[in-house]
Amino acid sequence: MTSLAVEPVVDELVKAELIDQVRFTPHAEYVFHHPLIRAVAYESQLKSDRAQLHRRAAAAIEQQEPDWLDENAALIAEHLQAAGDLHAAFSWHMRAGAWAAARDIVAAWVSWERARQVADALPADDAGRTAMRIVARAWLCGNAFRVHAEISGGLFEELRELCAAAGDKPWLAIGMVGLMMEHMRHGRVHEASRLASETMALVESIGMPSLTVGLSLAAISIKAQTGGMAEALRRSQTVIDLTDGDPTLGKDIFGSPLAVALASRGTARWALGRAGWRDDIDRALAMARGADPMSYAVVIAYAYGFAISGGVLLADDAALRGIEEALASAERSSEDFAPGWARWALGMALVHRDSPAKRERGLAVLAQVRDMCLERRFYQYLLAVVDVYTARERARCGDPDSAISQMRAVIDDLFRAGHLYSLEATGFLVETLLERGCRGRRAGGRGRDRPVGGRAGRRGVGGPRDLAAAAARAAR
Repeated sequence: MTSLAVEPVVDELVKAELIDQVRFTPHAEYVFHHPLIRAVAYESQLKSDRAQLHRRAAAAIEQQEPDWLDENAALIAEHLQAAGDLHAAFSWHMRAGAWAAARDIVAAWVSWERARQVADALPADDAGRTAMRIVARAWLCGNAFRVHAEISGGLFEELRELCAAAGDKPWLAIGMVGLMMEHMRHGRVHEASRLASETMALVESIGMPSLTVGLSLAAISIKAQTGGMAEALRRSQTVIDLTDGDPTLGKDIFGSPLAVALASRGTARWALGRAGWRDDIDRALAMARGADPMSYAVVIAYAYGFAISGGVLLADDAALRGIEEALASAERSSEDFAPGWARWALGMALVHRDSPAKRERGLAVLAQVRDMCLERRFYQYLLAVVDVYTARERARCGDPDSAISQMRAVIDDLFRAGHLYSLEATGFLVETLLERGCRGRRAGGRGRDRPVGGRAGRRGVGGPRDLAAAAARAAR
């Protein structure tokens, strides 16, 4: 208080129960006994006096703790905003959001929202007003999916109009990534894929390496999950080349874009039958362990979730330990997407184990993911993937008929969405139909007949014609 040129006298206030002491050491702290007391004490001061005290408080925080400015940025911003110093308050709110983004995304979102409010409160003729309104909205839109905020038809339209008037393409591109991820969260896969192509075309026209790195990762993920592996490989390579070994270049959304790009390149490589994928996965995992929870969880999803379900990696004990480590890190974060991806990877690994107990635990973990999807806290299109694996396990436990019915419904949804898992789900359906057909033939005394499925039964599941033919034969 002395730094504010105010001599603290609190004993009488404590005795009168106007304030309460809540901390005694190392520094005494007090709070108002009731919010109304605080309101009366605050509002009874002249506005000019209040503003001056807020400015002094902000300056005191800066001077007394110069090594903690990022941590104190939100508090400094609040004092400056209350003092009416809007330009300075905006800068400190944005600084607070940037610092919190990799630590507490909810706190970061609050800081960006307050920055937006400050920018909107500036006079219409303020020279910096438009730029400030654009920047705050771009960060809100780009990160909206991480806090489950809806931006289509509202905040994003405001950003697009402002950017069109100002001719500002980079900030619009950041907002488009947020809209793209909103489409994915709601299962609008076709819309997400279309917008991903549009966004990357815009980013490439801008020609800023850090922007290209930071905004490519979401588009790569969408293209990979919709079967565009060749494009995912090409864009992953572009990101890796542009980073030039710097793991933090372009860290607008992910703390380590290079780690995520290595994981996506490795996934595209094994999917396309290219060499080098295992080295990519190993490098990505090593780099992601020291990165933020979001980067770590997404790398785990690529490295284990996709690779194990794709049959190129075994769900061994080492894989489970790595996933459990990432999940523990993700669950300490303030957002749902990091633990969502880590849980999905863990569930996928467990359902591929031979142990019934492990598979049962895997289904329980996938059920948690399913609940997150239903509650719109994770990607809704993964509902169908979870249901496929649940049906597959039901068939293994001796109930193929209900499993087949569920699989058929899920496959219809996956094909309509254009999702890559429609192929794997179709394979599960064919396997279940074949197994049911084999059991039926053995029960009817034809156990020594030629293997069911003919060519498909001997060589594995092939293209759509093989799948359809095998399913038809097994169903007869």
